[in-house]
Amino acid sequence: MTHQKMGWNPFGKFALAPRIVLAVVGLLFAACNVVDVPPSPSPTPLILPTDHNPPPLSQDRPNAWWTPSTGLRWQWQLSELPVDQSFDVEIYDIDLFENEASVIEALHAQGRKVVCYVSVGSWEKWRPDADQFPASVIGKNYVGWPGEKWLDIRQIELLAPVMRARLDLCRAKGFDGVEPDNIEGYDNDTGFPLTDEDQLRYNQWLADEAHARGLSIGLKNDSDQAVDLLPYYDWALTEDCFAQGWCEEMLPFIQAGKPVFAAEYTDSVATIEPFCEQAERLNFSLILKDRELGAWRQACP
Repeated sequence: MTHQKMGWNPFGKFALAPRIVLAVVGLLFAACNVVDVPPSPSPTPLILPTDHNPPPLSQDRPNAWWTPSTGLRWQWQLSELPVDQSFDVEIYDIDLFENEASVIEALHAQGRKVVCYVSVGSWEKWRPDADQFPASVIGKNYVGWPGEKWLDIRQIELLAPVMRARLDLCRAKGFDGVEPDNIEGYDNDTGFPLTDEDQLRYNQWLADEAHARGLSIGLKNDSDQAVDLLPYYDWALTEDCFAQGWCEEMLPFIQAGKPVFAAEYTDSVATIEPFCEQAERLNFSLILKDRELGAWRQACP
């Protein structure tokens, strides 16, 4: 026989008769009326992340995103497409918008890691999302680059929808990391009174957003803030640091076990051979490129 058929009582054979139970309950209510019971604390509001703002991944969590080691070989190609996939390197840095997911997939099949190049500090009129930027964040012309203007990186709340969508696209295409360009607007004539604090806040926000999507992120130039941004960035990328003599400012990355990928340009130096010994001493990954960043590349022997 089952408990249900016998009118089973969860208190077992020692269950009280119904009248006695009612009496006991009544006494308990009466006691509650004469005792000062403190009110329950208000619950902490539960904040749910939106689809466009995923929660940051803990930096203590291993393998949350790819973190390159020092001494890796790399190729940087942003023009003269399609991407030349024949170079014997561990890392390719290519344009976010100009390459389909199949390119990243093909490079992965060869054992390469792939980084998406995207400007986060300038507006470029040829990009497919150019009309998504509010007019109030678009500043002065970026001298030397027609069709490009600086952004007001103080207004993160206005830039966030576009930048998050770009990072989402980077992740969706299968990239392993992101190269954020133009992240030192505070040191340029942008048309906005940007401070170093404004730049630090924006650059830290970018790193958190990249990591929240499982993307590695590199500090592009911005050597004056290298120490402050070191905890947020996984590697660094420099332009002209050997020709201009500021490479050692990026040594905190090497000392932290984070690589520095260095590019020199043919319009500044004819060859990188004079810098190869210094690059080896600093443990920088050095290449020579044309300013247009086509497929051609020269590396140290």
